[in-house]
Amino acid sequence: MSFRLSPRTGPGEAPVPSVSTLYEDHQGWLRRWLGRQLDGDAHQAADLAQDTFLRLLQRQQADIAELREPRAFLSRIARGLVIDFWRRREIERAWLDALAAQPEAFAPSPEQQAMAIQALCRIDAMLQDMAPRPRQAFILSRVHGLPYAEIALELGVSERMVKRYMADAMLHCIALDLDPAAA
Repeated sequence: MSFRLSPRTGPGEAPVPSVSTLYEDHQGWLRRWLGRQLDGDAHQAADLAQDTFLRLLQRQQADIAELREPRAFLSRIARGLVIDFWRRREIERAWLDALAAQPEAFAPSPEQQAMAIQALCRIDAMLQDMAPRPRQAFILSRVHGLPYAEIALELGVSERMVKRYMADAMLHCIALDLDPAAA
């Protein structure tokens, strides 16, 4: 596939794909590819295609200019968005299953449900961005309620190392919480 020249390309310079050119050339293909990844959900595929191009817009023009395989690049961005979508869907399903098991008198309002799902997705994103060992220590401590000594045995490290992992995990959560781009 050939690229059209971006407005900044001068005579004698190699063609540089612009985001608008990439969008025009590949958005139809990307929506179809995403549709297959999302079990035929065309609306969600369209949303994720837009999100893919938004992520592309956030990249440096130099990164875009060096693209040799635009479809591979776009599908790599989109694949991450699809993984996030399915992870979020699984969190929602687990929350709704837990909610269905509750007596109706304790059921939260739809607004509270949406806020809880949003919070769970944010926590999941924080955990996914964490290094593996601090994440394991954090989950064993905060979710399973294990004391540091048991976590140390489980992970095969010293209790001091568990404290270090927990400090790293807490700092990671605080840093993400303070980062407006992560919200």
